[in-house]
Amino acid sequence: MTDVLPPADNEYGERVRARLSGEIAVWLTTVGADGTPQPNPVWFVWDGGTSLLVYNRSDAHRLTHLRRSPRLSLHFDGNGRGGNVVVLTGSARVIEAPAPHEHPDYVSKYRADMARVSGSPEQFSAQYPVALQVTIDKIRGF
Repeated sequence: MTDVLPPADNEYGERVRARLSGEIAVWLTTVGADGTPQPNPVWFVWDGGTSLLVYNRSDAHRLTHLRRSPRLSLHFDGNGRGGNVVVLTGSARVIEAPAPHEHPDYVSKYRADMARVSGSPEQFSAQYPVALQVTIDKIRGF
């Protein structure tokens, strides 16, 4: 389903890929039981196709929201002037995955942040053990 991504040979497609591969955080929005959108910034690793991996605390409310309805949206911060907009929609499911400190791409991207937040990558893994696979089915923006 890689045709979900905009073509790589145009400016927007290049920008989407650059943001998926280089951004530190993306806003992941689920819907609470009362119907209120619940956006939260999360760290992620993109697989180069249509999936992202997000690690979560076991008590994260987003897990409850996603068990009720797996649909979600993600978006990156804009440029502060209404531009550089990238919004993704899709679904998520809990998966078995290596612990964050054992995932080479995750460690490469977040090692220093994991230590800053939790003391060490291993302690981060103990605090954020639940892996979500987010599958993107639509991308829009400008």
